[in-house]
Amino acid sequence: MAYKALYRTYRPNTFEEVAGQKHIVQTLKNAVEQKKTAHAYLFCGPRGTGKTSIAKIFAKAMNCTGEGTIRPCMKCENCLAITEGTHPDIVEIDAASNNGVEEVRNLIEKVKYAPIKGKYKVYIIDEVHMMSAGAFNALLKTIEEPPEHIIFILATTEPQKVLPTIISRCQRYDFMKVPNVDIIKKCKSGLKKEGIRCEDEVLEMIAQLSDGGMRDAWSILDQCIAYAQNDIQAHHINEIYGLLTIQEKLSLLDMVVHQNAGQCMKMAETFSEKGIDMKRLTMDLIEILKESIIYDYTEDESLLHILSVDDAKQIKKYLSTTQRHFMIDTLMETNEKYKSATDIRSYFEICLLKMMKEPQSSSTQVVRKMVTQPSQEKNVSRETKVEEPFELIEPEMNEESIPVEQDIKQESSITNELHEIKQNETTKSNIIQPLKDDFILQLLAGANKTEKQTDMACFQSIHDYAMDLEWIKEANLLSHGKIFASGKNYTVFTVESQAEANEINEMENKNELSAFTAILFHKRKKIFAITHKESLRITGIFKTKMAEGTLPPPLNFTLSEISDEKPVEPTEEELVMDLFGKENILITED
Repeated sequence: MAYKALYRTYRPNTFEEVAGQKHIVQTLKNAVEQKKTAHAYLFCGPRGTGKTSIAKIFAKAMNCTGEGTIRPCMKCENCLAITEGTHPDIVEIDAASNNGVEEVRNLIEKVKYAPIKGKYKVYIIDEVHMMSAGAFNALLKTIEEPPEHIIFILATTEPQKVLPTIISRCQRYDFMKVPNVDIIKKCKSGLKKEGIRCEDEVLEMIAQLSDGGMRDAWSILDQCIAYAQNDIQAHHINEIYGLLTIQEKLSLLDMVVHQNAGQCMKMAETFSEKGIDMKRLTMDLIEILKESIIYDYTEDESLLHILSVDDAKQIKKYLSTTQRHFMIDTLMETNEKYKSATDIRSYFEICLLKMMKEPQSSSTQVVRKMVTQPSQEKNVSRETKVEEPFELIEPEMNEESIPVEQDIKQESSITNELHEIKQNETTKSNIIQPLKDDFILQLLAGANKTEKQTDMACFQSIHDYAMDLEWIKEANLLSHGKIFASGKNYTVFTVESQAEANEINEMENKNELSAFTAILFHKRKKIFAITHKESLRITGIFKTKMAEGTLPPPLNFTLSEISDEKPVEPTEEELVMDLFGKENILITED
């Protein structure tokens, strides 16, 4: 027996077997049960979403003579004949090759004859938008007032090309792209029946490649089976379609983050030699960055379809939200330029180089330095990073900055260089230590549930300030934290890393958060930050001491006056004078 393609083998024969399109399936089932079928239908939507298949199922349901209440029953003579394609009353017409006036007139001539075996004679006209204007006009009157035993089902991928006078005489059903979940479920079912092993990652990639088309998904799977036989693995589909794994794409982003231009160019050359589709890769990078931002805002694992939770957290660690938005804009701009490009690889390489540049921000960009031995500080690579014990805390990291290694570079302007040296000296001399256990226990002893609930309600509005240029730095800094405990005049946050906790505590010490938190919580509040891991440990200590009756007394302190004005950044002249002394500076005019 000749081989039968998967999309034909697993074409749905009942409403229950249809992938997706629940709104259409339920409506048609109700119409059959209530005997309220129309005389003309227009099925429109993307290719491979089930238009023709549902049209045949609907024709079966209307002509089904089974004894049960389920239509179609798939047991009666009409159901079986329609499934096999031998029923004389179900007529399929391809409008792409039968689009002339003469063909339509022949069809109209046959319409007046009664059905031979079934209750209804059903005409399924596929790709109806290909019919000429004359053919449409010839069909118009028949569609408007057909005999009672005739039902027309018109299918098209381009409804805008169908005459409005035709559309107005039909019940229109818009088919949607089949969700990836349904595509994966159907493919798994088919593979199980075929006795073929397949990695879950392969099915996810097939669902993405099919772009919502169930027929396309079966065709891709068919090709994978032909290539890999009975055990399909991720590298097989990558080899067939010139795709990259998630880890390879993340490695490319990692090189961009660390400004490794040489490796980026070598990788782009390798991709080109392997025949990797640069356009698809560009869109894949956009999807990865977009998904990581969505996870930042929601922390909802169910919204991750490409990345794992660990991947999303890793991207967040090395790239701020602002930088990811900048990279997405750069990639989208490049993707638009591909339309007129003669050398797509060059455009892609330029795009990678552009993404290495940090986006301009209204807030000060602070570059995080790796904690290294003093004698090696200027020449430490990412691979030779020195891991420090808990007591040695990483220097502060601004939420808007990117954690990369960066030596002190010579700038064209001496003031810029002095500004950078000043920042480095300040970082080295003002490393914030983690909060002591006894201090945190005193904070927890004075906290209460009512204050925490009030603060959490106020904290919901923090994203309203994320795009406010006046408060963008403070809002982005606190937005990744969670409220752990609240007292009358203080709030304790938990964050993922000690570096984030240090930055929050340092800004609070400098009174740089007071004005913002007064607006956010509608009252003056002092802010403290610890890591999530630390909060779990300290909670255990708190419970033990509370049971023993050895908790320290609640911490009492008064709040100083909060200035309504944000701290003013020193000017370049002030930085130079502060470094060398005003008496050693001679200012001359050109």
